[in-house]
Amino acid sequence: MLDAVLRIARERGLGARLWPLLQGVDILGGEWIGRIPIRWIRDRLARRVLGMRVDPSAQLYRWREVRSGRNVTVGAGSVIGLWATLDARVGGITIGRHVNFSSDVAIWTQQHDPRSPDFAAVGGPVTIEDRAWLSFRCTVLPGVTIGEGAVVAAGAVVTTDVAPYTIVGGVPARPIGERPRDLTYAFDKADAAWLI
Repeated sequence: MLDAVLRIARERGLGARLWPLLQGVDILGGEWIGRIPIRWIRDRLARRVLGMRVDPSAQLYRWREVRSGRNVTVGAGSVIGLWATLDARVGGITIGRHVNFSSDVAIWTQQHDPRSPDFAAVGGPVTIEDRAWLSFRCTVLPGVTIGEGAVVAAGAVVTTDVAPYTIVGGVPARPIGERPRDLTYAFDKADAAWLI
């Protein structure tokens, strides 16, 4: 829906003047929809209003913030835990199959460059591969890929790519272990509470 508004604004030469307003509407819409307590309504609005591409078997719990939802893809059987922040403004966020986000996970695709004299924004897409697990209150920064089956420990800040089946923790996140390579688990949406 927002894409159609942006396209019309650009066609009419209003893009530069409307962009700050539309960006604000996008962020507020993402926050508002994320707080709806009934899952099927929230899921439908995430797809239709925000433009998120979410597999029907994925579970979206209530979230804190979604920026540029049209740039978010969530694969089959994945679970996005309570109060996630998904900032998909630069290049998007791609979440694979059977990925688990615990509560309060934050994914950022854009940030300011601390070395820039004019505080320029920099960023890049974030990819979370199949069966990765991002634990409580971890943060993933722009341009990072979390490999298949990898684990990001609670509170970690990920600034560089994480190799498949590697467990990382700390600030900045560093390897602290390995995970088995024969993962077969799958999440069942039927078991999820519909009020969360």
